[in-house]
Amino acid sequence: MVSMSAASGLGKIHVITGPGRGKTTAAFGLALRAAGHGLRVCIVQFMKAGQTTGEVLAAKRIREIEIAQFGTGKFIEPGKLSKEDIECARKGLEHARRILAQGKCQLLILDEINLAASFGLVSVKDIFELLDSCEGAVEIVLTGRNAPQELLQRADYVSVIESKKHPFDKGARARQGIEW
Repeated sequence: MVSMSAASGLGKIHVITGPGRGKTTAAFGLALRAAGHGLRVCIVQFMKAGQTTGEVLAAKRIREIEIAQFGTGKFIEPGKLSKEDIECARKGLEHARRILAQGKCQLLILDEINLAASFGLVSVKDIFELLDSCEGAVEIVLTGRNAPQELLQRADYVSVIESKKHPFDKGARARQGIEW
């Protein structure tokens, strides 16, 4: 593992949001960079279950990266949340709290938490409490579309992913290894 001096300066908050594709991929790129330098990485995925994207499959091969998914595996429509959807999100937040309390990682990625907040699966208040609980000892990344304004203001880094052109716009199918 990395020495404390090598990990000094941690504690920043990153938000990766926007309507374009690639937010999760960007966060996994940061996870790969951190793991390459010996940092422990925990990724908590909201609204996802049984995902076999290339990022998840590759990250599971890296001992410094731990991934947990909290979702039903079903598409969620805004305004049509099931009790199961809400329960999965609650369990995801609880898992993230435990990770921070146990000091399990130096980089925590909360994948799709912005979207979960915009759908009402988690509250911004709960996210702030989670951010406050680590007292600057962990770098935290929040991904997903529709990041609440309060999170954008709190973040140290904000990246907005836009799509100017994508084959999906012409009806192309997602390709294994490229889009997933």
